[in-house]
Amino acid sequence: MSQQTASFAAGCFWGVEARFREVEGVVDAVSGYMGGEVENPTYKQVCGGHTGHAEAVQVTFDGETVSYEELLDVFFDMHNPTTLNRQGPDFGSQYRSAVYFHNDEQQSETHRKIAEIDQSGKWSSPVVTEVAPAKTFWRAEEYHQRYFEKNGASHCKI
Repeated sequence: MSQQTASFAAGCFWGVEARFREVEGVVDAVSGYMGGEVENPTYKQVCGGHTGHAEAVQVTFDGETVSYEELLDVFFDMHNPTTLNRQGPDFGSQYRSAVYFHNDEQQSETHRKIAEIDQSGKWSSPVVTEVAPAKTFWRAEEYHQRYFEKNGASHCKI
């Protein structure tokens, strides 16, 4: 098995995590925080908007079953990548659209996918998804993990 890591932010991490868990080849999806400057941030700190972190999901996947490009398709399909610091009713920099790449290939594929989406005319505005190197991923508090499974919901409408 060819295990790889990918990291995405697309608004509230509960729905993002749940959606990636549905993808065949995804071994694990974990809610957490990425892209900020504070070490070991808490949910309260991140929601305050002063840590620089986004609510993110770290995905472990079997590259022989699902490609990174397929994960990008799922990511860009699950949210509106043209809204800056907002998804649905959630707003603030912690809800930004972001891809945190783990290697040069992921960076190149992400830029190519964004150009493809912009050229497709799917959205009337350009994609504003942040593309940045993956930094430390801070796992969110346990009550955020598999949130919908624990609380009786089957999915999130994001």
